[in-house]
Amino acid sequence: MPPQGKWTGAYSIIAETRTGGQAGRRTYPAEAASGAVAPRTGKASDGYDRIVTNNTDGANLESGCLPTAWTDERDAVGGCGPAFRVHFFNAGLIVVRQSGRTHFEKPFLYLLVGEERAMLVDTGAPGVEVGAEVRRLLGFGRDARATRPLIVTHTHGHGDHVAGDGQFAGMPDTTLVGTSIVDVSKFFGIERWPDDVGSIDLGGRLVDVVPIPGHEAASVAFYDRRTGILLSGDLLYPGRLYVRDAAAFLASVKRLVAFTRTRPVAHILGAHIENRRTPFLDYPEGTAFQPDEHSLELGRAHLLELDAALDAMGSGLERRALRDFTVWPLTP
Repeated sequence: MPPQGKWTGAYSIIAETRTGGQAGRRTYPAEAASGAVAPRTGKASDGYDRIVTNNTDGANLESGCLPTAWTDERDAVGGCGPAFRVHFFNAGLIVVRQSGRTHFEKPFLYLLVGEERAMLVDTGAPGVEVGAEVRRLLGFGRDARATRPLIVTHTHGHGDHVAGDGQFAGMPDTTLVGTSIVDVSKFFGIERWPDDVGSIDLGGRLVDVVPIPGHEAASVAFYDRRTGILLSGDLLYPGRLYVRDAAAFLASVKRLVAFTRTRPVAHILGAHIENRRTPFLDYPEGTAFQPDEHSLELGRAHLLELDAALDAMGSGLERRALRDFTVWPLTP
């Protein structure tokens, strides 16, 4: 086992758990990172124990773990850290964070692995080889997943979410979903945009696709039924919630509130972290290294808080800092 905190290869594999209020952390060598396809016992064929749990809880959800930190000083500009931080929430959901030393947006990408197909949500900002990263992750188990078809899709079409698309174009067994309303609606079966909900079955893993325009016209959220995790893109995350279309944004928030009313939500995971752990404070735009950044995960209570704040503002949205995020309307 490598020394704790050691980095190997082009990225770091993080496994972390909380027990009795204490956080335990182990960093695995890249070549031993078979957690994405480890047996459900939690024991991989390489002999390493995985700090993940695949047991179902009272809500019939697969559980997992998230790290308490996603960065260190090696992520600063000029640092020697990896281009990506890779964390296995559990065997079927992989979180990939692009380092701030490669691009200040530091986006989060998500890889969902089903019995028949895998799906990558977002391809990141410029400056990294995300295609090679994903191929390596899907090939770790030395089993059928190495050749499992891949769907590449997006929460929306802004440049820090689609920059790696070209690396997947022409890749065997790979479908690249377009970023227009027409493309998204057709692929996920959304008949009436934005009122209907679409879906995709990855094989034993059904993912709902909810239209959430407002930040961008074709924005969507993804709800993974196996884990109860809602991937919210740029609509809700610990940071600056940029609103380009106020009416659409308000309607999208209410659509997510209604959608989650009858579904268990374990975590809401967005595409960025911009806030500090200190309540109401964020890092300035363009910050590459955020040593005291907020945790990634939010909950349904944050969605309800956002909904209430928007209702209080009425038709004229204004910039308002809440404890864990800021509503930030943009002038057309």
